[in-house]
Amino acid sequence: MTGVTVHIRAKTFPAQSGAPERALYRDFLLEVADGSFVAVLGPSGLGKTTLLNMIAGLDRAFEGEIRFTGGAEPRIGYAFQNPRLLPWRTVLQNVLLPLDGSPASERRARSLLEEMGLGDAADVYPERLSVGMQRRAALARAFALEPDLLLMDEPFVSLDEANAEKLRDLLAALVARRPTTVLFVTHDSREAHRLADRVVTLAGPPVRIAEDRAVRPSSGATAGTESGPRR
Repeated sequence: MTGVTVHIRAKTFPAQSGAPERALYRDFLLEVADGSFVAVLGPSGLGKTTLLNMIAGLDRAFEGEIRFTGGAEPRIGYAFQNPRLLPWRTVLQNVLLPLDGSPASERRARSLLEEMGLGDAADVYPERLSVGMQRRAALARAFALEPDLLLMDEPFVSLDEANAEKLRDLLAALVARRPTTVLFVTHDSREAHRLADRVVTLAGPPVRIAEDRAVRPSSGATAGTESGPRR
C-alpha cells in the first residue's frame, strides 16, 4: 500500500474553438493516507477524471507534483468508467494483461475471477458478458496487479441500482481481503458514504476542496512520508 500527496500548482485546458484558456486546478492539495479509502465527490465535468489521470501519470501537462509514500514507484491499478476490455481477448486474458503471464499470475487471475463470480466465464469473450459482468472483470483486472494504490473512476456509473449495490459489496469484500489504498471518484453521495472512510467534496472551477469529512475510522497511516515525486 502507498499514500499519495497531490499538489497541483496549475492545470489548464488550452483555448479551443474560440473558447478561452480555462484554469482547471490552481494551488490544489490533497493528501491520501496509506491504506485509506477516500471517495472524491463532485459534479460531472469538474475535473475528477483529470485528477486520477495526473496521479496515474497519464496526464503530465501540469505544474506541480505527485508524491508517493513508501519509497519505490508504486503499482497503480485503474478501474475506468468504461470497462475497457479488449474484445479479441477472453476474460482471463484481459485480467492477465497487467501481469507477467507466469503460472503464478494465472492462478492469481483465476482466483480473482472466482471471487468475482466469473470463474465459469474465464474463456468467454467480453461481448458475451452482461454490462455488470464486464464491470466485474474490469475490477478483477485492477486487483490482479496487487496494486499499492487503486484509482477508480465512477466504475459503477452505468449500472442499475441493484447491480451497482452488488458490485459495491464485492469491492468492499475485495478491499477487506486484499488491502490497498483506494481513491474512488463518484458523483453519488450515498455511494461515497457507503464505501469510503473519508469523503472529499470538490467544487470549482478552479477545483478546490469544499469539504473534507471522515466517515469512519481509517486504518491508514498518515500520508506525507516523502519519496520520489512525479512532476
